[in-house]
Amino acid sequence: MSKRNSQAAKTAARDRLRQERERQAQRAKVRRQLIVAASVVGVLAAAGGIGWAVVQANKPAYWEAAKKAKLVKPAHTTGKDGTTVVLGKSSAKKTLVMYEDPRCPVCADFEQAVGPTVKKDMDAGKFKIQYVGATFLDRNLTGEGSKNALSALGAALDVSPEAFLEYKSAMYTKKWHPEETTDKFKDDSYLIEIADTVPALKGNTAFQKAVKDGTYDRWALEESKIFDRDGISGTPTLKMDGKALTGPDGKNAPMTADQFGTALDAALKG
Repeated sequence: MSKRNSQAAKTAARDRLRQERERQAQRAKVRRQLIVAASVVGVLAAAGGIGWAVVQANKPAYWEAAKKAKLVKPAHTTGKDGTTVVLGKSSAKKTLVMYEDPRCPVCADFEQAVGPTVKKDMDAGKFKIQYVGATFLDRNLTGEGSKNALSALGAALDVSPEAFLEYKSAMYTKKWHPEETTDKFKDDSYLIEIADTVPALKGNTAFQKAVKDGTYDRWALEESKIFDRDGISGTPTLKMDGKALTGPDGKNAPMTADQFGTALDAALKG
């Protein structure tokens, strides 16, 4: 072996040794971080209980910061913070207030069974719809899917009221709506995948950018305050002239088209 080849072999050996030492150092650093993290969780658990520690660990700090972010109001909204969302013919005399949480499985059942009837009656001018987005399931189950989906709905509303309604309907379909314990709506890519089923949103780069950038995150937080302010206990909740529209049990929202028609007729006469 020539001196040149021998020197090259030595250099290569030294490089391999250096790389191995760097890998070992990195692994040691990761182990130290895991030990420190485990110690912190242990202290938190001892101080306030394991449940509190788990909730805090899963609580996205991002949304706390979003409360102070710049408020961007979607187009087609009114009110101080752009949180009044009214859809339908302005000539309609009555207003149906609809409270819905994007993660809510009962809302999905309602939209699948009754949504087309609601849309048909709104288009016929029987009433306007005031939509109120809620995010209480993020608090109850932990997560951020309700807030993230509501923000994406804000981006759709900025495109058009029709895009908003079609997108909301798509979210609640059997194909796309996840179990409430599965926080799939936290993923922007999943929300954009759903949006691609809506003609006005498919490939819409402005909409996609707004979702990825969280343009309407602060708006979603402001919008969801209405649910708490109005003292609503669950979703879906329907109201007209301050009175709830319910099914035969007199407590819950009507869950069939016939039940909705009966409740609506009574409300329109009231």
